Amino acid sequence: MRGAAIYAGHSAIQLSLGFLEEGFEAAIFGPPERLKLYERFPTLKARLHQYNDPSLLDSLADEGYFLIPTGGVVEYLTPSLVERVRIPVFGLRHLVRWEADWSLKTRLLEEAGMPMPRRFRSISEVDRLVIAKLPGAKGGRGYLVTRSPEEIKNWLKNLREQNLITREDDIFLQEYIVGTTIYAHYFQSPIMDRLELTGFDIRYESNVDGLRRLSPRNIGDLKEGFVVTGNLQVYPRERLLEEFIELGEKLVEATRRLIPPGVIGPFCLETVVTEDLKPIVFEFSGRIVAGTNVYLGGSPYLALYWGREMTVGRRMALEVRMAMEQGRLGEVLT
Repeated sequence: MRGAAIYAGHSAIQLSLGFLEEGFEAAIFGPPERLKLYERFPTLKARLHQYNDPSLLDSLADEGYFLIPTGGVVEYLTPSLVERVRIPVFGLRHLVRWEADWSLKTRLLEEAGMPMPRRFRSISEVDRLVIAKLPGAKGGRGYLVTRSPEEIKNWLKNLREQNLITREDDIFLQEYIVGTTIYAHYFQSPIMDRLELTGFDIRYESNVDGLRRLSPRNIGDLKEGFVVTGNLQVYPRERLLEEFIELGEKLVEATRRLIPPGVIGPFCLETVVTEDLKPIVFEFSGRIVAGTNVYLGGSPYLALYWGREMTVGRRMALEVRMAMEQGRLGEVLT
């Protein structure tokens, strides 16, 4: 294989560097206005191939590239495109569709036996504080926290008027759990036959974090907003690590049962850790997440497996390298 096809944005910098460091080529594609960024960095500019037309994915396949699923791919290219393009995909191709569909996502987490918040099937069931969400990888856009069914109905009406949804079933209503959010990152390696813990982050979110700096009397009519503006590295208490690892193993086994051969490469469990130190899983992402960018200098957790720090991007490239050397590319590319 020649190299990785990477959508411009989300985690493209670490992915590009990781594959270049392992001796692969990297092709960044996307709208022209997004490609300008990567020309600003000397270590990338001279070595990247850039394409401004996502429809070239089939051509990239003919040139020996494989696609890296990212949040940008899920949101802008859509799961249906990922499933039908000819280009090989690093990881479990069909997991993208499960991530983008709330019903499938919930089914997978339930199959894994995850501790989860209560899900409300209709607005009329809401009897406590809930968070309402739109489907897909929208970076926190379109979230609402409320305990009022009437407020949800008005929010739903506005979404319909903006053509963001067509029916009530398009939104997801979940009990809002009070605790600290911790996003756990993993790498499932078919070549090494093991699950590796790669790190953790918390999301830095627009209004919800900005409001913390205001006294209650100054908040007024300001609403909470959950648009992700950045990520912060976090190190959970060491006693939590075993529980996080076991949760990751449960998801791997569930994907093997429901979507064989199961998850390949990076994924994320999005959790709230309660006061009694119990992680509650409220979502998952079945591909690399932007939170891994917090260790662009290398993951200290990956160093526990490999004796050296590396990014998740380079870990992905290493998996492809080992698969090629062992004649096992079919186990990492689908």
